[in-house]
Amino acid sequence: MAKIRDMIPAFELFQPTTVGDALELLDEHRGQAWVLAGGLDSFDWFKDRVKRPSAVVDLGGISELTGIREVEDGIEIGAMTSLTEIERDERVRSGFSVLADAARHVATPQIRNQGTLGGNVSQDTRCWYYRSGWPCYRAGGNTCYAAAPQAMNREHCIMGRSRCVAVNPSDTAPALIAVDAKMVVESNGGSTVHDAEDFFIGPAIDITRMTVMKSQDLLTRIHIPARWADADFYYEKIRDRGSWDFQLVSVAAAFRKSDVGIIDEARISVNGVAPFPVRLDAVERLVQGTSGDESTASAAGELAIQGARPLRHNDYKVAMMRNLVRRAVRSVS
Repeated sequence: MAKIRDMIPAFELFQPTTVGDALELLDEHRGQAWVLAGGLDSFDWFKDRVKRPSAVVDLGGISELTGIREVEDGIEIGAMTSLTEIERDERVRSGFSVLADAARHVATPQIRNQGTLGGNVSQDTRCWYYRSGWPCYRAGGNTCYAAAPQAMNREHCIMGRSRCVAVNPSDTAPALIAVDAKMVVESNGGSTVHDAEDFFIGPAIDITRMTVMKSQDLLTRIHIPARWADADFYYEKIRDRGSWDFQLVSVAAAFRKSDVGIIDEARISVNGVAPFPVRLDAVERLVQGTSGDESTASAAGELAIQGARPLRHNDYKVAMMRNLVRRAVRSVS
């Protein structure tokens, strides 16, 4: 499908300086406004003329959306805080290193300087059929081109499909699930707090969205509870190239151990395998009460891939997911 990149279609640009003003604009232009964070994903959509908003709300001038703060029960990160700041912040590195690791694995240093945590977790899927303007289910059509036998689906999902087989692209999403982060979403009707694992949704709930947020909603901050500070963390991302690329499969895990090295609690999440980051509840239950030995790690890997249904060109993800989960569990032994 030909691309026209000569000019971005016109839109009205708004640059509010407070969250309240931004929410008013989103409400006024409901369904027609585009929220601009770092802009890294947005301008590709605009240049390709796949997304044509009539209004763009630039959050760059809202200072209350930036920064990392210590709060009574953990830390709070503004949604417009750059990935570089998260990667380098000593409070994140020392207490919640899994999030710092995840931020460090996003794309390249230049992109991390511009990209934000809120933008990373809110970005749309990278399915090339969808992003090229093909009339698929997610775009309002009546088919999934990536699921066809002849399709290019090497990077698509192996579980969690419901008409759409595109995957969630966020590197930081599984890390936020691992630390039991709380996502604060505001609208003119008030604020709601979502567990990170519930913030991301699949096509069975709403095929047009990747998160719970609707057009009038704004992710303002992410709270990370102190309960998981200084846990044993593990993060690993496999991608085609050592920089820039999105994950093929990634895993983030947090473990709390007893004084004798037994796993008391675990939180394990993988991404790149489904339309949403997957929390592995059954695997968490399996490893609790063990030392994370090789036998337990192998069993955890096998349990993680139960129900996987690869497409024609991505069966390699099954073994990749199994091995990442096994390595995560084995890391605590």
